[in-house]
Amino acid sequence: MTPAPTNLHAFLEPLIGARRTAHLLGAIALPEPLRRSPAERVSRAELSLALAMLLFEDLLVRVPMARAYLDETVRNGGQLVFDHGALRTVAAPCGALPPGDRAFARLLEPLGYAPRDVYPLPKLRMTGQAWTHVDLPEDVPQYFVSQLHPERFSVGFQEAVQRVVGDSVDPLGAIPLALLRDLARDRELDHGAARRLLPELASCFERQHARPRLRDYEILLDESPEMAWIATEGNAFNHATDRVDDVAAVAELQRRLGRPMKASLEVSASGRVIQTAFRAAEVDRLFIGDDGHVIVRRVPGSFHEFITRLRHPDGRLDLAFDAGNAQGIFKMTAQGADA
Repeated sequence: MTPAPTNLHAFLEPLIGARRTAHLLGAIALPEPLRRSPAERVSRAELSLALAMLLFEDLLVRVPMARAYLDETVRNGGQLVFDHGALRTVAAPCGALPPGDRAFARLLEPLGYAPRDVYPLPKLRMTGQAWTHVDLPEDVPQYFVSQLHPERFSVGFQEAVQRVVGDSVDPLGAIPLALLRDLARDRELDHGAARRLLPELASCFERQHARPRLRDYEILLDESPEMAWIATEGNAFNHATDRVDDVAAVAELQRRLGRPMKASLEVSASGRVIQTAFRAAEVDRLFIGDDGHVIVRRVPGSFHEFITRLRHPDGRLDLAFDAGNAQGIFKMTAQGADA
């Protein structure tokens, strides 16, 4: 039986077409609170989920293992429960782009997100912060936004960082910023305004700086695989995460299928958050050589993660992250990773 149309269907179909809408809403579980009938306006929670869906769709293009896993899940009658997406930023001057997580706070807050816990990542010389949706914290995907701190590295590294990101552009112009102010005030938008805003929000999750020079990339890679990753991938989703009932069983099945899984599970200090992942996809990226010519090099791209979240004694789902888990998962984008 065809499911009844929802407000998300009515919002997305004129923007991305019936086929893409059906695919996304068939592949990603739609929380019950967001199954309301078509209405005149789009809530901030609906817009947040739509954005997360588009970003996940982009990751499927870049991560073949994520596509294979999702296709298999759908064929078997299942859906992905989208837990969170992760992105990396640089806490340094970035040209026209606000530095670090400020580039994303300005859109996450109007969408209904609030910063939650801060997670020091000392091994990586980074800091992570969770952003959780105020209206539907267990149902709308979270964001894990990390910042790299260049001042904790060598002077040569800091100079390379500035050459790479120092001339970044800002994808948000006056109109989307005005729509975000309207969204922050009203907590909803009419369909036309929401459709205008959504592609602008999605464009924030791209590389905003120019093609890097290979020499700079190698300087960054020598001290920080994470910054080298930012040099080629920018603010794209580093990974997206499926919330599953038994992450160990999922990992074992994926290994039996011959897929490139992380060698071990990451278990939080509380014992309630267990994670693992596919190793990062390899992607071809273009660099500028010393002679000004373009060079192609294969580098780590993004990946797909799995997480099991257990409940607190009072029944609340444990939505926390764990610094140890995060540092283990981040290794998936290091070249030759097999953590």
